Amino acid sequence: MTDQTRSLTDRFLDLHRPGEPLLLANAWDVGSARLFASLGFTALATTSSGFAATRGLLDGAVGRADVLAHAADLVSATALPVSADLENGFAHEPDAVAETIGLAAETGLAGASIEDYSGSADEPIYPFAQARERVLAAAEAAHHGPSRLVLTARAENHLHGRDDLADTIARLQAFAEAGADVVYAPGLTDLDDIRRVVTEVGVPVNVLTRAGGPTVPELADAGVARISVGGAFAFVGLAAVAEAARELLGTGTVGFTERARAGTTLAQQAFG
Repeated sequence: MTDQTRSLTDRFLDLHRPGEPLLLANAWDVGSARLFASLGFTALATTSSGFAATRGLLDGAVGRADVLAHAADLVSATALPVSADLENGFAHEPDAVAETIGLAAETGLAGASIEDYSGSADEPIYPFAQARERVLAAAEAAHHGPSRLVLTARAENHLHGRDDLADTIARLQAFAEAGADVVYAPGLTDLDDIRRVVTEVGVPVNVLTRAGGPTVPELADAGVARISVGGAFAFVGLAAVAEAARELLGTGTVGFTERARAGTTLAQQAFG
């Protein structure tokens, strides 16, 4: 483990302060990573859905090799710590998940996340015991290999129609006990639910921003340690481009050029 990688990992973990949450920008390419760094973000993450969109694909359709190469690109783009969304580790068995974490550590990442979403339409969430064993193996690889990673373990219940908060909390507790540094239950938007998670889990908690969900000050007050946006910034960009294209195709006006001018200025500031 190089001194630079250790410094990034330590810095990334130190940024997780309950009540003073790290605002984590999810970048989808080198340009967006440099833009976010220029705007003042202190750490970055990848977004599986945002990166897939750059390939014209939906979330979950990009393989491990391409995801790790993309992570390495983002690591080299700025001096900020980067955490990678590694989906379900691109494997079902714990040993294979550990292999993925080991490969991720070689890219210079400061952190990585794995989730308990199985990818199966019939049984989308791994059974409790299997999910815990997968995190245990991932934590061993993340903490005791040549390069240390900050491991985030995700419970995906609330993205897949399983709104069982008790099960979610039990999973997050088990993941923390198995060695996860940070836990994360994407899909939670109720502040009382989020407070319960923060209170009962005992390690830093990440919350995903959602439409109609709590604000940053509200999440800070609830004791959240990290706030991420997932693919939201990437899809804001797609929506803005579509709006401009429809203007040209529809009315034939060019009002979008004013926004383009602002974007050019941002690029000059971020890439110069």
